[in-house]
Amino acid sequence: MSKHGMKYPIIAIDGPAAAGKGTLARQLAEVLALPYLDTGLLYRAVARRVLNQGGDPAHDGPEQARQLMPEDMRRDDLRTPEVDRAASLVAKEPEVRAALLERQRLFARARGAVVDGRDIGTVVFPQATAKFFITASPEVRAQRRYIQRYGQSCTDSAALAAEVAAINARDGQDASRQTAPLRPAEDAVQILTDGLDAAAVLEKVCQILQEKGIIRV
Repeated sequence: MSKHGMKYPIIAIDGPAAAGKGTLARQLAEVLALPYLDTGLLYRAVARRVLNQGGDPAHDGPEQARQLMPEDMRRDDLRTPEVDRAASLVAKEPEVRAALLERQRLFARARGAVVDGRDIGTVVFPQATAKFFITASPEVRAQRRYIQRYGQSCTDSAALAAEVAAINARDGQDASRQTAPLRPAEDAVQILTDGLDAAAVLEKVCQILQEKGIIRV
């Protein structure tokens, strides 16, 4: 049993969209040989279910969250702009978050995990072994989101500006919701990833974990 009261380590990685937390979490999970859970994908899957049913993401998420199936997480249409917007609305619903909370906790408690999201260190696992808050400027995040979506950098200033606006709007919704708002945990290590590639961010996090005596890599 660790000093945090858990049998296996749980690493919480929070932050806004397209800051690099998902890439870091996946790579860190591989390095540490731990399971990886992208909790944002849970909300995207719920949002997709709502949209496919012709429902309103602002109100119809709880029922779809309770009916969520593993195959919903494997869809290839969960990272569209439409789902981005719907997921932010779905995530504001306390009943949706309550329906998904225990699912997240059971996953990580089984064998430990690297878990990324927006409220992992503050709500889902406030006693996580280690917590990180990964962020970047809206402009950098907009370019990363564009590359993620289309496979290339954006050279259209109007399109990039629209992506920045969408990111800022999502940040505002996530930070202002009453239930589990997006914010760094008080004991989270905050890392700004502007100017850092994925390998540099991973190296930085591993060094911090080593210094804290949490892991040996």
